[in-house]
Amino acid sequence: MAVQESPQEQESQIFELTDQCHHYTHIGEVEYDIQKYWQQRYSIWSLYKQGIYMTDDAWFGVTPEPVANKVAEDFAAMVPESKTILIDMFAGAGGNVIAFALSERWSKIIAIEKDISVIACAQHNASIYGVADQITWINDDSFAYLAKHASTIDPSQTVIFASPPWGGPRYEEGEIYNLSKMQPYGIKQIYEAVKKMDSALYLPRGSDLRQIARLAPGEKKIEVVQYCMQGASKAMVAYIPAATPET
Repeated sequence: MAVQESPQEQESQIFELTDQCHHYTHIGEVEYDIQKYWQQRYSIWSLYKQGIYMTDDAWFGVTPEPVANKVAEDFAAMVPESKTILIDMFAGAGGNVIAFALSERWSKIIAIEKDISVIACAQHNASIYGVADQITWINDDSFAYLAKHASTIDPSQTVIFASPPWGGPRYEEGEIYNLSKMQPYGIKQIYEAVKKMDSALYLPRGSDLRQIARLAPGEKKIEVVQYCMQGASKAMVAYIPAATPET
């Protein structure tokens, strides 16, 4: 009978950059719809010139480095010191998970990303920042991964960070963003997968606070923080305590 590996015991996979991974050096190389993101590349990645790689779609979702660093600092301060394992459900091109590794707060960091080109970029980018070996890289669907390891993930030691896709560059339509319409994963699907653990959900800045409030487990409170750069909000993060286990 096969023995299931716990997340703590898993070994990292190694991924080679694909032809979908690019390090653009001139705006003429860049597709029109991502040019405004590429022009902000040094505020997103301070080490961009050293060889940061991205897929074109990854530009829409990457967390700017100053925001990622502050989120990493805040999440580390909010959870008990006994919780030392962090799972990044949607690692993308690595912006957040690199910041978590640089914080040196976690004994184990697991980065999950289902797009093999995107995770190749993330792993490469982490090597630019000197932390690739501190992260376990998993190419998988995050929901499938959490379900498969449900019996071996210890909520008393583990926290979840989730920066899900918001639906591309047009997600901002409307003053208040309906989190049930995030694509391809709605807020309820994400919360149901992570509710046994303390979690941080990285969401659009105009997210409906009423929808977030409904996720509060029992009498516990959710802390919501807006993260800004140069006077403009980039995103909000909902810090959600673990639900009390049912007896």
